[in-house]
This record gives sequence, structure tokens and C-alpha cells, in this order.
Amino acid sequence: MKLYKSLTDTQLILRFQEGDCSALEMLISRYKDKLFSSILFLVKDKFLAEDLFQETFLRIIDTLRSRRYNEEGKFLPWAMRIAHNLCVDYFRKIKRTPTILTQDKKDIFDVIHVVVNDNAESRIIRNQNYDRIHQMLDKLPEEQREVIVLRHFGDMSFKEIAETTNCSINTALGRMRYGLINLRKMMLEKQINL
Repeated sequence: MKLYKSLTDTQLILRFQEGDCSALEMLISRYKDKLFSSILFLVKDKFLAEDLFQETFLRIIDTLRSRRYNEEGKFLPWAMRIAHNLCVDYFRKIKRTPTILTQDKKDIFDVIHVVVNDNAESRIIRNQNYDRIHQMLDKLPEEQREVIVLRHFGDMSFKEIAETTNCSINTALGRMRYGLINLRKMMLEKQINL
């Protein structure tokens, strides 16, 4: 498995297309947390997120097997677009928008690798900060929250976000700007320091 860790996404894809299933396992392992967390944040339902996550990888596998993948070097943004489109399709299908749940949704922060002392006190503080961030993100308008999630948790460029959300780059930039302004206001109002 060490050999696979040093390979690029493109190299892993080529190996998978040549029949090496371990290369696909490494690709999935590399991005599963980011993809699942982003889906969960959009749909607010763990079971639905699991279904959409599986559907995302089924589509990825089908596309790779049929050799229709042509986003060389941009696997994660491409996979995020597939996941986002599946979420949008789901909500179109049921003709409703996602509701904001008040439950604890810590999964999105599994993708953030913060180096801290792993003692009980630091874990408690970190979890409290994650909870505060969740609460603040949940209070943002959906468009602003979506851009922040895709940018910070999906590592997507603003061009890719614009394509994924079907808006202009300037609109995506504006949503990010206003989202960050709103987050800062909430942090000041509640005197939160992260």
C-alpha cells in the first residue's frame, strides 16, 4: 500500500483502468472523508448521505472503467461535482430544499487535520469549536454555506464551484465573501475565538 500512497491520482486512475483494483481502493481511501462530509453537510441526513456517497463512487467507477474520465489532475473537484449534482438531483426529485437540523454533525470536520495535543482538555475544546462552527455555518444562507463547504472542505477552485453550482465566478466569489463576512459577524457577536 505504501507504493500506492506515493502515486498521483492520475497514476492511480491509469492503474485501475488496467485492472488494478488496489489503485481504486487507494483513490477512494484518499478522498472518502472529504466527499462524505460534503454530501452530509448538504443533505443533513447520514443515511441519505451514505446512499449518495455510494452512488457517487458507482458513477466514478463507471466513468473510469469506460475511460470517459478526462479531468487529468483534478480528480477531487470532479468527484465533488458528481456528488454535488447527485445532491441537487435528489432535492429536485423530492421538490424540497434541505432543512437545517440541530443535531451534532461532527463528520464534516473529520477532513480537517489540526495538529493539537491529543489530551482530554484539547479534545473538549476542539469539539466545542467544531460545534460552534457547525452552528454558525447552519445559520448562513444556503448559497453562502454551499460555497464555503465546496471551497474549504472540497478544495474546489471558484471556477469549479461556479460550474458546479451553475452560477458565474463572480457570484461564487460574492457568496464566499458575504458568507465569510457573516461568519465574522457571528463570531464577534458571540465573542468566539477559534
